[in-house]
Amino acid sequence: MRDASIPPRLRWRCRRGMQELDVLLGRWLDSRWSEADPAMQQAFEDLLECEDDRIWGWLMGRSEPEPALAGIVGEIRELGLGIGQH
Repeated sequence: MRDASIPPRLRWRCRRGMQELDVLLGRWLDSRWSEADPAMQQAFEDLLECEDDRIWGWLMGRSEPEPALAGIVGEIRELGLGIGQH
């Protein structure tokens, strides 16, 4: 069952041009949105405003995100890519 606290528009905005991004963004939305503080929720929404290739580069560690997005990018990387997990 889907979390009712997640705005449907966000789920729709997580659908990107790359299936890999759909999975990574959707995973964070499903597992962390409801517990995230308002600043992190806003950072996630701001991230969704960026172009897919920029987001992908940040998540793959090919480039550094702008400072305002560094926290959310780090969380998505940790959750989706298993970075820092054993």
